[in-house]
Amino acid sequence: MSSNFGDPQNLSAENERHDTHVAVTPGEIAIGVVIGRASEYFDFFVFGIAAVLVFPTVFFPFESTLTGILYSFTVFPLAFIARPLGTTLFMAVQRRWDRSTKLTAALFLLGTATAGMSFLPGYHQIGAWSIGLLAFFRFLQGIALGGSWDGLPSLLALSAPPQKRGWYAMLGQTGAPIGFVIASSLFLYLHTHLSVDDFADWGWRYPFFVAFAINVVALFARLRLVATEEYSQLLEERELEPIGTVELLRGQGYNLFLGAFAALASYALFHLVTVFPLSWISLGTEQSVDQVLTIQIVGGGLGIVGTIASGFIADRIGRRNTLGALACLIGVFSLFAPWLLGGGRVAQDAFILVGFALLGLSYGQAAGTVTSNFAPKFRYTGAALTTDMAWLIGAAFAPLVALGLSSRFGLVAVSVYLLSGVACTLIALRVNRALETRG
Repeated sequence: MSSNFGDPQNLSAENERHDTHVAVTPGEIAIGVVIGRASEYFDFFVFGIAAVLVFPTVFFPFESTLTGILYSFTVFPLAFIARPLGTTLFMAVQRRWDRSTKLTAALFLLGTATAGMSFLPGYHQIGAWSIGLLAFFRFLQGIALGGSWDGLPSLLALSAPPQKRGWYAMLGQTGAPIGFVIASSLFLYLHTHLSVDDFADWGWRYPFFVAFAINVVALFARLRLVATEEYSQLLEERELEPIGTVELLRGQGYNLFLGAFAALASYALFHLVTVFPLSWISLGTEQSVDQVLTIQIVGGGLGIVGTIASGFIADRIGRRNTLGALACLIGVFSLFAPWLLGGGRVAQDAFILVGFALLGLSYGQAAGTVTSNFAPKFRYTGAALTTDMAWLIGAAFAPLVALGLSSRFGLVAVSVYLLSGVACTLIALRVNRALETRG
């Protein structure tokens, strides 16, 4: 089985040959990756936070607060269901036209779908149509995010020095906590400075407008790389081309699912420390929404630090070892989750802060640890679809499942959910190691 973690000397020589005539540096690629991912995650976290604070009142006022949040969490996974479809569709667009056309269309659709939600009338104005339109725009978000894959993370991994692969792998992953901190800070500011009526009427819509502006900035930052001849040449030399999904499944479909399950512990934890605590704590504990958002912003900062630290750790003990070790720590953390979330403010804050630290350390190396096994021909599409599947299987339904089961059976459901992700990660890493040894 091929892997881009091959002979360091050969890779170094290959990199030197490319650097003699290609002007794009790993640092430039890293900047494009961070900006692009932060803008995308901002869009998604704006929706996730609004699903707790706004949607139950605006779109599901006919139900209790708990049921309204559960209904909102039912709409939440639609974007993750749509992501693989968007990846497949826009890969065809790239084959027909070019990368710039694909990226421009995808980010325009992403910004339009997100901003479109800000104009939606509530249930009291147009009834069930408001819910249908919310679901429609959420699905379009997923289509657009799947189409926004630009190959920069794969190119960054292949262009990085062999001894710095863990460091460069984590750079794009910092976009997640950065996007969360920005989205949470914006909601906290609006929720603190506006009256309850103003926030419910128009205040919550503002972050959705901001998302469109951020996407425009991100688009130009990424087009600066994607539209250059040097970038296209570098992609072609690395054989990073958009093959069809059917061809990928026939050629190396096993790597697609192996890669998705290998990162499942991290993705399972993702929404259980970002979206879920906001819903659970705000439903019936002593903490206010503003207090929860504040501690989550601090947690997001810890997530950024943890993500950066994962690069140093992975370059010393290996990316797979890092992912496996953090999966075990997440498993230990899951055992304390019911006690922490069910405790007082200090215990709940500890759950959020420790959870974010573990998330940063694990998520920092979650992308590409196993997708490096894709042959060069399959790596461009394979990396995109592997990420899509990891989000779909591990994170898409986490808030709905965790809140639904916890409200009925208790917080032990959070432990079970996290432990299932840990088991999948450890099994997938073990299978991957066995396949490499056999290969």
